[in-house]
Amino acid sequence: MEKFLNIALIITSIGLILSVILQSKGAGLGGLTGADTGGVFTARRGIERILFWVTIGLSAVFFGLVIAIIILAK
Repeated sequence: MEKFLNIALIITSIGLILSVILQSKGAGLGGLTGADTGGVFTARRGIERILFWVTIGLSAVFFGLVIAIIILAK
């Protein structure tokens, strides 16, 4: 069971990292390197909204998996 949780945690963490990187406001790699992406924040629409909620869901799953691993380790 603990091996399954560890694998699920790795997969979830990779998904969480990717979802955070994709939310970068540059819509490209320029935002990751510190390039100016413009300081205007707009409302989330379409894929941005879905990606936002996916990130929240993945973070909740990540948190739950970590708690489960800690409980099983005792």
